[in-house]
Amino acid sequence: MTQIRMVAPPDTEIARQGMPQFFGVSEASVGAGGISMNLTVFPPGGSSKAHLHREFETAIYAISGRVQLFYGDRLEHTCTLEPGTFCFIPADLPHKAYNLSTTEQAVSVTARNDPREQENVVLTPEADDGSPDERVSSLRA
Repeated sequence: MTQIRMVAPPDTEIARQGMPQFFGVSEASVGAGGISMNLTVFPPGGSSKAHLHREFETAIYAISGRVQLFYGDRLEHTCTLEPGTFCFIPADLPHKAYNLSTTEQAVSVTARNDPREQENVVLTPEADDGSPDERVSSLRA
C-alpha cells in the first residue's frame, strides 16, 4: 500500500553548496522518485558557494529576507528574491546566492525535480571571480 510520509528535520545541515538547509522530501528521506524539497535558512550575511544542479531544474519561493542571486557562466547576471516571489533556475546554470541583510536571516523553500538532492550539486568555483562579493558589499552599504 502507498502511504503518505511526513518529515520533520530536527535541525539544519550544511548543503554541499554551503548554506544551512532543513532537508525535507527526497529519495533518502521518504523514497521520493522525482522531487526534493527543502527549507533554506541563510544566516545574516550568509552566502552559498557558486554551483549548478546537473541536469535538474530548481524552483524557489522566498519566505523572508532578501537574497541576491548571481547567475551565468561568470555570475554576470543578477536578480533579487524577496518575500512572496518565486524563482526558476534552469538546469546546469551556475549561480550563487547572498543574504543581503547582515542582521536578519533569509528563508526560502526550494524544490527540484531531483530526488537525490545533493548528488547532482556541482561546485563551479571557475564561475566565481570574486566580483559578486564586491557587488554585494556595495548593495549592503
